[in-house]
Amino acid sequence: MPSSNRRIIKLALKGLLASTVLCFIAVAVAMFHLTFQIEKRFSGKRWNIPSRVYSDTTPLFPGQTINRDSFLMKLANLGYKRVETTLSEKGTFTETPQKISFFLKDTFLKHFDRRGFPISIYLDENLITSIQQNETGKMIDYLELEPEELMLFFGPEREKRLLVSINQVPLYLQHAVISAEDRKFYTHFGIDPSGMLRALYKNLKEGKVKQGGSTLTQQLAKNYFLTPERTIIRKIKEILISLIIEGLYEKNEILEIYLNEIYFGQNGSVAINGIGEASYFYFGKDVSQLSIDESAILAGLIKAPNLYSPYANITRCKKRRDQVLRSMMENGWLSDGELERSLNIPVTSLGYRRYGKKAPYFMDYLAHQLEKLYAPETLKNDGLSILTTLDTQVQTVTENALENGLHRIEASIPALKKDNPLEKLQGVVIVMQPRTGNIIAMVGGRDYSISQFNRAVYAERQPGSAFKPFVFLSALDYFYPSTILNNTELSYTIDGETWSPKNYSDKFPSSVSMRQALAFSLNLATVDLAIKTGIQHILDTSHLFGFSTRFDAYPSLALGAYEVIPLELATAYCVFAADGVLPCPLSVRKVMDANGTVIERQHMEIKSITSPEKSFLISSMLETAVKEGTGKSLNGCGISFPVAGKTGTTNNSRDAWFVGYTPDILALVWVGFDNGDSLLSTGAYAALPIWAELIRNIPQYISGKNFKIPEGIEKIVVCRDSGLPANKNSCIKTEEEVFLKENVPKKHCPLHKQKGMIDNLLDRIKQIIQ
Repeated sequence: MPSSNRRIIKLALKGLLASTVLCFIAVAVAMFHLTFQIEKRFSGKRWNIPSRVYSDTTPLFPGQTINRDSFLMKLANLGYKRVETTLSEKGTFTETPQKISFFLKDTFLKHFDRRGFPISIYLDENLITSIQQNETGKMIDYLELEPEELMLFFGPEREKRLLVSINQVPLYLQHAVISAEDRKFYTHFGIDPSGMLRALYKNLKEGKVKQGGSTLTQQLAKNYFLTPERTIIRKIKEILISLIIEGLYEKNEILEIYLNEIYFGQNGSVAINGIGEASYFYFGKDVSQLSIDESAILAGLIKAPNLYSPYANITRCKKRRDQVLRSMMENGWLSDGELERSLNIPVTSLGYRRYGKKAPYFMDYLAHQLEKLYAPETLKNDGLSILTTLDTQVQTVTENALENGLHRIEASIPALKKDNPLEKLQGVVIVMQPRTGNIIAMVGGRDYSISQFNRAVYAERQPGSAFKPFVFLSALDYFYPSTILNNTELSYTIDGETWSPKNYSDKFPSSVSMRQALAFSLNLATVDLAIKTGIQHILDTSHLFGFSTRFDAYPSLALGAYEVIPLELATAYCVFAADGVLPCPLSVRKVMDANGTVIERQHMEIKSITSPEKSFLISSMLETAVKEGTGKSLNGCGISFPVAGKTGTTNNSRDAWFVGYTPDILALVWVGFDNGDSLLSTGAYAALPIWAELIRNIPQYISGKNFKIPEGIEKIVVCRDSGLPANKNSCIKTEEEVFLKENVPKKHCPLHKQKGMIDNLLDRIKQIIQ
């Protein structure tokens, strides 16, 4: 061989060796870099998990009255299925007129962990007489239904994922996934050469990439680290990453990550990722409770979730499930008997429920509160569990009551019906527990899809007569419910202009008591009381209630001429129901991190505004408003238990209000147009019936108790004409009135002198003669 050829061959060999060394170094560097990236990703937070928002739990106990229809709807919303036979499966319920039985579901939430058991609630009409644990026969004094998931704070990827450990996943589900996706998973080292050769042959034959031949580990590498494009370079990266993963982690670790990562379908715009989330989405149960046939359905979905989904096509889904079941048997993971039984089970699912935001106005308010505590990235990525005060039964009733009420108003007054959705009649309803400040329902408008403006929180509207209780509270420093007020028309000069308030009706006498003035919402008497009390004093008292809108020291303040925010007005009224204590309105009970540690607990913040005695006097006068005054139509609405409340109607009927409460619950209703058009109606006609429908349908919050009389209250018989303690046998028109013990009038009625023995004898003779 010529020397020149030998030199060429030697140079070629050297070049080949150098190239090999360089390739080896490049591969080694790439492997080192990829190893570093994989370890970094897997050792840290592996997924961005959206925070989940939950409703409050639902308490049940003997002696409680329930709304049967609302309760059954609650069970359905929680994913319970009605059955006609006896209960044999968790998450089912049945009913008779005297009993509602349900098999509690297993619940594995960070804040509510319970294994399910069968329960029967025995009823006398709608009153719970007893609760029994069916298996043991033991009577239960108190039971809570699990909370309802309300909303998620999604990041841009909009993935819904519930993480599970491999120990939570039944062995037959693991085998189903391996049978469907990678039979050699436990024997290969990350790649399957024979499978790759088959795929290569298929792709060369087709002239393009048609088949991947990917192992389960390669699928994980592709989904977790790479883009979905099909190129040779990406395939090489996929193989390298798979080899590294297999070298770093045990098979069970790889399988766990895969099961939490893999895509299982779509719920609207939200991706369902991971076996834990898929289990709830398709079957409404925890992954640990899945049956063999359900496991085969989920395993079969991985290949093409939207094609084999039971929501899309039951026939295709069953065919794919059966393929997986047979594959499990071929691998020795299923007996002939198990296969036969599973093949004969019909394909069922939970029933498709499109993801959507429940109680949207409340959720917007909640989100605004949370944004003060947490960065948006934390809410979207850190998997927090947010426990709210919302009661979804009350929320549903509230939404229905408002819509029914607005339709009723439009039907009775056709001029109020608008064609333009943005101009339609609007409303607000807020329901609170007055002693805690918990907001258990909130509706901030008629239709969230049309208007997202939350009127409950941001609208500023004149309260009209609904503001008067704060005027009367201020006056209790000097006067008492029987104090006689001037109810005649007077004009006042204010800043050089004449102001002449008027009553809504002129049927009332020229002199009335404080109680009558508030009960019948008499403007003239209220202004008289305000002038005597002092406008500045009323202004100072009003500021104690936390109103954020501007009030000025003018007499029109007493008639509710200055705007308020509905939520602030509802919170202020809580004072009268809560012994003089102003609560902070709460939407969040507590916040837990992904490990179940409480990181935020909303403590009940309270502020003493007035005494329990003065609060009771206001409640007493507002009870009269409901029994005899502007709210007396409530008596014909099926409300038979003690209620205190006040209507409100503003000039030209632009706003209609009713705020009513019991010792247990408070609700505010506002009705009006956003542009201030007239309602051609009053608070008693427009707002009060909505309140009545709402309260009638939440009997679980109504104890029927009277308002508790504080120790510092004294009952005195007074003369109706003077408002002072009556002279026995002299004052003809008398009634019992309540007073602050330190404010009982020392003088008796001067209009009717105490009669002596002779006067009484003459009166007796007159009665005999007549």
